[in-house]
Amino acid sequence: MNEFRRLLGYAAPFRSRMALAVVAMLVEAAGVLLVARLVKYVVDDVLVDTPGSVGWIAIALLGAFAIKGVGAYVSGYLMTDVGHRVVRDLRDQLYQHILNQSAAFFSRRTSGQLVSRITNDVSQVQRAASETVADLIRESVTVLGLAGYLFYLDSDLAVICVATVPLVVYPLVRLGQRVRATTRRGQEQIEHLTHVATEGLTGHRIVKAFRAEAREGTRFAAVAQSLYRTNMRITAAMSALPPLMEFIGGIGAAGALWYASIKITKNEITPGDFGSFLFAAFQLYGPIKKLSRVNAGLQQAIAASQRIFEMLDTHSEVKERPGALPMAPLTSTVEFRDVGFAYDDAPATHILRHVSFTARAGQVVAIVGLSGAGKTTLVNLIPRFYDATDGGVLIDGVDIRDVTLASLREQIALVTQENVLFDDTIAGNIAYGAPGASREAIQDAARAAHADDFILHLDGGYDARIGERGQRLSGGQRQRLAIARAILTRSPILVLDEATSALDSESEQAVQAALVNLMRDRTTFVIAHRLSTVRHADLIVALENGEVAELGTHETLIDRPGGVYARLHALQMMDERDREDQ
Repeated sequence: MNEFRRLLGYAAPFRSRMALAVVAMLVEAAGVLLVARLVKYVVDDVLVDTPGSVGWIAIALLGAFAIKGVGAYVSGYLMTDVGHRVVRDLRDQLYQHILNQSAAFFSRRTSGQLVSRITNDVSQVQRAASETVADLIRESVTVLGLAGYLFYLDSDLAVICVATVPLVVYPLVRLGQRVRATTRRGQEQIEHLTHVATEGLTGHRIVKAFRAEAREGTRFAAVAQSLYRTNMRITAAMSALPPLMEFIGGIGAAGALWYASIKITKNEITPGDFGSFLFAAFQLYGPIKKLSRVNAGLQQAIAASQRIFEMLDTHSEVKERPGALPMAPLTSTVEFRDVGFAYDDAPATHILRHVSFTARAGQVVAIVGLSGAGKTTLVNLIPRFYDATDGGVLIDGVDIRDVTLASLREQIALVTQENVLFDDTIAGNIAYGAPGASREAIQDAARAAHADDFILHLDGGYDARIGERGQRLSGGQRQRLAIARAILTRSPILVLDEATSALDSESEQAVQAALVNLMRDRTTFVIAHRLSTVRHADLIVALENGEVAELGTHETLIDRPGGVYARLHALQMMDERDREDQ
């Protein structure tokens, strides 16, 4: 129950609302007891002795039901409100926690899995935070009140009625354990279902191009069928207990009826007393049935909360050191000093080893090498998407691990091959890194990125929405928006990760012209697939197997016999000749 206690901790800020809800539950229970008491007078006075008293008893019954109804409404509303507040806070914390994780965290998990934790798992917890806890308190109060009233009326009859309750304990525990285990499997299958659906929907063009709609549909249906079977196992377990409770309760009621008939014959109790007792007994079994479902609900919530807290207890964040100071704007150098890097889950396999070089402010540094050489990993160390496991990256002589993350990333603009744009307006996407920018500044950035012309031809111009990931734009247009976004941030350090490799020649020319404006007066790190784009770099860093194989300019490296850069250049020239021959 540690997870459940931890979950209840999220309700602590709303304890005043919960206290009011408990008061309302007590009022509701009082209404139930009042109705049960009035049954005695209905039988003894109205039906047997003094029928004329029906008026005040009828009014009293209406009042009792009104009290019960008001208590039920207020307690239900307040507990549901608390449940939604708890879920809101838990979902906010989980989403922020996931966003704060390192790039390695996201590389090991799919978007569908993470979205499932935020949506499905938290929704499962909501029932515990509102309905289940409310039922637990409400029905417990009602059961205690009715049980006390039964013993008040006749302790012998009360003992007969409750004697069968212990028979329910064992199946209640066993079924609860089964519900928890099956619920966890069900949540994992929902996660898988979300993953499959996300893959199919985001990759819809590939699915259609390869005529795989039916195959993807079959794949989804198989996961959905597995989830259906798991859900039915949960349903079978949860549905078995209420009938069992009713049957065992019926045994107690039959015994009480038999014993009561004897006591009525001996005039030890009145028919009204027995009617009131019988009404209270039947009212008692309803809350007990609900409490049996409460246990199943708690087990479901515990299974879901285990998955949520597993995620919250996963810490791969790039952390700030105590006392980290804001970083001053770059003035002199960016230095890689004997840098090494390996992933946490494979510490023996180094992606980078002994990488050392220095870029002066305003220089263009090109990072080249074959696929898998470590180029992207190298530039990802600059904004601390990962931390170097050996050595360090220094800006103006200060280790970037000694400054605040926010101030470091304010100094860096990033443009990648596959740029992420959001389902927002053109202006909103350009101003993503500078949300307070004026419309004039946004338009200036778009003009510098050679994007203003196509933007003005869109229906809505800068206020046009571009769809998820900018699907309504061409590749070149998306890239120029990303460049405009980087220009607007005015960051002194720029990282270009193969920013033109996926474009056609016409789009590349427009983007290259935009990049010239972007790179002006910035220290730029360029990963380029086409070596022609780095010919004029101030420094070329050639990586091979995660190590610096060569440093120099195009002129100093191109004629180096057997050099990495020369080999790469020769291979590209050969590919270009082959394409021309075709």
